[in-house]
Amino acid sequence: MGASISTIGSMIEQGFPPKSKFSVDDIPDLTGQVVIVTAKALLSHNAKVYFAARDKTRAEQAIKDLKQETGKEGIFLQLDLSDLPSVKRAAEEFLREEPQLHVLFNNAGVMAPPVDQLTKQGYDLQFGTNVLGHWYFTKLLLPALLAASKATNGKTGRVIHTSSSGSHLANTLKFETFKDHPSRTTAGTQHLYAQSKLGNVIIANEFARRYGNEGLVSCSLNPGNLQSDLQRHMGPITKMLVGLMLHPTPYGALTQLWAGTSEEGVNMNKKYLIPWARYGTPNPVAQDEKLGRDLWTWLEEQVEYI
Repeated sequence: MGASISTIGSMIEQGFPPKSKFSVDDIPDLTGQVVIVTAKALLSHNAKVYFAARDKTRAEQAIKDLKQETGKEGIFLQLDLSDLPSVKRAAEEFLREEPQLHVLFNNAGVMAPPVDQLTKQGYDLQFGTNVLGHWYFTKLLLPALLAASKATNGKTGRVIHTSSSGSHLANTLKFETFKDHPSRTTAGTQHLYAQSKLGNVIIANEFARRYGNEGLVSCSLNPGNLQSDLQRHMGPITKMLVGLMLHPTPYGALTQLWAGTSEEGVNMNKKYLIPWARYGTPNPVAQDEKLGRDLWTWLEEQVEYI
């Protein structure tokens, strides 16, 4: 998993971005819009927000805290992205309640866990959660996303796929590593993370190609290098080095909110965004249409009998 000088330079540049021209104050009134995400700013601007999370206790506490802060109450949606039947149940539950979904923020994920950790169905934990789980959830929710787009003349019906600057560190997808296989151990957990983040960009582009003409807006982004518990599996030296480029967690919402709520967001289909609220250039591998088709076919095969 070598990295060119230009790739390293790009990652450093994204790690120290200029001041954002977009702020939460620029979010328009979102009355009537239904969103799946975890973001206080959306509640503050009157969106109906579903908090999709695995841990019910933590999610309900967050909803309670945000109600005290904003006066608005979010809705808990049980979702474990590492368990495909859970993903299906969550989507079905949402669709029973809501005919339209205006914005879907795919911003959960895992980073660099021990390489032997797998999903409940035996997939690499990072690819299974970050790519397969998110893809399946999005695909199941397409009817609501497309309905929202139709009802608003293309102003909504957006899917925001959260990738990472790490997506630039993978030069292909190694399909044999998606499940338990000796090559996973050889690849190592850092590469498996980079591969999953590249997968996010590839899938965002594939959704854009397949459903853009039906009104869907699908884009991907690097939210920035953020202080969070994502780094909990890193070794002390790696954590120290990464920590030099970390920013406060709330900054991570800026680029996502720009894509999901701004008027400019309607033009972001197949775009790649970088901190803070800027257009960037993705890993060239993410533009490989054959790879996108191959990955989509593989993903469909995994959920055929769920």
